[in-house]
Amino acid sequence: MKKGKKLYEGKAKIIYATEDKRLVIQYFKDDATAFNNLKKSTIEGKGVLNNRISEHILTNLGQIGIKNHLVKRLNMREQIIKLVEIIPIEFIVRNVATGSITKRLGIKDGTVLKQPLLEYCLKDDELGDPLIAEEHILTFDWASKQELEQVKKMILRINDFMIGMFRGVGIKLIDFKLEFGRLKINGKTEVILADEISPDTCRLWDSMTDKKLDKDRFRKDLGDLIPAYTEVAKRLGILHEQSNVSAVNVTNLRSVRKKK
Repeated sequence: MKKGKKLYEGKAKIIYATEDKRLVIQYFKDDATAFNNLKKSTIEGKGVLNNRISEHILTNLGQIGIKNHLVKRLNMREQIIKLVEIIPIEFIVRNVATGSITKRLGIKDGTVLKQPLLEYCLKDDELGDPLIAEEHILTFDWASKQELEQVKKMILRINDFMIGMFRGVGIKLIDFKLEFGRLKINGKTEVILADEISPDTCRLWDSMTDKKLDKDRFRKDLGDLIPAYTEVAKRLGILHEQSNVSAVNVTNLRSVRKKK
């Protein structure tokens, strides 16, 4: 499929047009950002790993009936996806308290929650993706009540599936971010899962040691982000011991060069 003009560039991905107006190409960048884009770096190979991991998870979710935007992976860095109208809400699912919620509420880090906690943030970098309530979403028509109910049902199934999937490979799913979009099919609008699901958007801890296998390694200057993401991919069966992640050697993958 021929890549057309750039339609959008975000912090981690670029969207390109195709000859089919219903489909776009999603390119995974190596850029790493944190704290609402205040901290930035380029980490070689990150986009390749996120592309593969997200493809794997979205494909498996599709097999259990969770409709999503993935059509197929094109190459090491690109996917063909359905063009959707993104709902401007980040849906945060928490199974264990860590990160911002511990600071906001004084909850002990690592507290296992009695049930999954769903939080909403407005997608707006300039405002710092503020935490909002369901009433805000309905009042300002960011999503309808029906759409929210559909999304919440999907989120519960996604969380259950992903907890089991990661538990089976010795990883705890601590929390994660989801985004959804509207897709018009035969004149009707349907809400489907969009964006990506990867160590960039999930907190993943080793089940035995609580070692962080996600973007917290970048946020907290823990180092070894590429080996951590590679470990997640290997455990999921995407990569094998002798696999070469992006046709460059491991030494190159581990190099990090600061953006100027």
